[in-house]
Amino acid sequence: MNIGSHTFEEFKEIARRFHGFPAPGLLLGGYMVENAKARMPEGVLYEAMVETGKCLPDAVQLLTVLSVGNGWMRVVNLGRYALSLYDKYTGAGWRVYLDSDKLDHWPHMQSWLIKSTPKKDQDTEALYREIEAAGDTVCSAYPIQIHERFLGKSSMGEIGWCPVCREYYPTRDGAVCRGCQGDAPYASIPGFPGLGQHRAQPHAVSLEEAVGKTAVHDMTRIVPGETKGPAIQAGQVITGGDLCRLQQMGRERVYVREELGGVDGFVHENDAVLAFAEAMAGEGVTYTAPPKEGKIDFRASQSGLLVVDIERLRGFNCLPDVMCATRQSDIYVEKDKAFAGTRAIPLYLSEDRFEAALAVLRDGPLLRVEPLRPMDIGILVTGSEVFKGLIEDKFAPLIRGKVEHFGCRVCAEEVVPDDRETIAAAVARLREAGAQLIITTAGLSVDPDDVTRAGLLDAGMTDMVYGAPLLPGAMTLIGRVGSSRILGVPACALFYKTTSLDLLLPRLLANRPITRAALAEMADGGFCLSCTVCTFPKCPFGK
Repeated sequence: MNIGSHTFEEFKEIARRFHGFPAPGLLLGGYMVENAKARMPEGVLYEAMVETGKCLPDAVQLLTVLSVGNGWMRVVNLGRYALSLYDKYTGAGWRVYLDSDKLDHWPHMQSWLIKSTPKKDQDTEALYREIEAAGDTVCSAYPIQIHERFLGKSSMGEIGWCPVCREYYPTRDGAVCRGCQGDAPYASIPGFPGLGQHRAQPHAVSLEEAVGKTAVHDMTRIVPGETKGPAIQAGQVITGGDLCRLQQMGRERVYVREELGGVDGFVHENDAVLAFAEAMAGEGVTYTAPPKEGKIDFRASQSGLLVVDIERLRGFNCLPDVMCATRQSDIYVEKDKAFAGTRAIPLYLSEDRFEAALAVLRDGPLLRVEPLRPMDIGILVTGSEVFKGLIEDKFAPLIRGKVEHFGCRVCAEEVVPDDRETIAAAVARLREAGAQLIITTAGLSVDPDDVTRAGLLDAGMTDMVYGAPLLPGAMTLIGRVGSSRILGVPACALFYKTTSLDLLLPRLLANRPITRAALAEMADGGFCLSCTVCTFPKCPFGK
C-alpha cells in the first residue's frame, strides 16, 4: 500500500535518509498522516497536533509543510500514538490513532508496539511487511474540535537579557533564563562568565589601621545559645576599645569607609535591601529601617491572611546574590508578627544584578496581608441522632469558638435530621437570618444516611468542590448558595483539634477563591501529624 504518492519502498528510503533508519513508527506514521490529510476539506489551511514525540512528528514533517519550527505543528506529549489535523482558524478537524482493537491479526506490529519482544529478537523484515500490508487499516479516526487556547501561532513574547549568563531569552521563563534556573544539561561550560566578574573587590585594613575609621557593615557576634547580634554596626567609628572584641570574633581585617575602594558599579547591601523592601511590601505589611546585619524583616501591620506572589518570589530567588524567604502563602498571620525577610547576600551587589532584582519587583508588591472580614455565620448541624436528642450536640460550640476567634458573629443555628428537604429549608432560613457564611457539620461521608451534600444542592448550591487533599478533613465541601458561602465540615472535626476547617476558614473570611486547583496545592503539607500536644499553627500542617 502506497504512502501518499510514494511506494512503501520509496518512503522507507526517504525515512532512512531523514531519520537515520526506516523506523517502524515513522512508516506507520506515514499512513496515519495520509489518512488524516484525506479527511480534511480541500483548500483548508490546517495545522497538526501530535500526541507523542516519538517518530510521528517526523512523519508529519515529511508529508506536509508543518513543523515545530514554523509553529504549524504542536507536540503535546500525551504518550499516545495519535495525531490530529485541524483547520487553523476554526479548530475543526480529525484525530487519527493507532487502534489496539485492530492489531490482533498483526502479531509483529502488536509485539513491537507493546515491546513484548526485545528489539534484538524482533523480525524487522516481517514487521515491515505487516506495516505495508496493513496500511492505515489499523487506524481509526473521529472528528475533533481543538480547544481555542491552542489556536493561533504562539509567540515567544518579550525577549530579555539574563543577568547571569548574559544571553537573550524569553522573559516569560522568569527573572533568569531556564538554563540559569538549573535546567541546563551541562555539567560545566568552559568560558562561562560565572560570578567572579560580579564581585566587588573592596580593600580591607588591619584592626590597628581601622581605629578611628568608620565600619562599612554590621559585624555579627555570636555567643552559642545566648546571643546573636551586631557587635559593631555600619557607620560606627571603630575605637581602640573595640579591638579585643573584634579579635575574639575572629576578625583580623575589616572594611572601613575611608579606605574602601573597588566598589564602583556596586550597591551596598543596606541600600539594596532597603530598595527591595520598599518594592516588596504591600497592603498590611511593614518593615523597620535601617537594616540589621544586612537584612530586613517584614511584619504584619494588621492581622489577616498572608498572600505571597509565589511566581515572582521564585523569580526573585532565581537571581544570584539576593534572597527573600517567607512563611507559607494563604495562612493567617497576627499583627506585629514577622513573616518574611530579605537581603542582598554579598556586602556589595553589582548594579546589573541590583537592577535585575528590582525589575522582578516592578509589577507590584510581593507581599500583602489581607484583612479578614468578620462575617455573620450560620451554623447548620445535621444528624438525626442529634435532632432527636439521642446524643448531645458538640459541633455548634466548637464552630462558634473558632469563628468568634476571628471576630465573627453567629447569627443563627439550625439542628436538622438527615433529610435533604429539611436541610434545604434550613439553609433558606439561615440565609434569611443574614448568614454570609453557612458552616454545615457532618453528613458528608459515604454512608447512605448522609444526605447533607444532596440537601445543599437542593438549596441551590453552586461552585461546589467536594473533597480536599487534607487530613484530617478529606471530605470537606466548599460551595455557594446565592451570596452566601458554604463550608461543609466533616465529622472528624469532633475528634481532631485541628482539621481542614482551621486552614480554610481564614481564606473564606479574606474572601479568597477556593478552587479545586487551590486545594490541590494544599496537598503538600496537608497531612496533620495529630500530635499529642497540638501546637497549630506553629507546626507543619498546611505549610
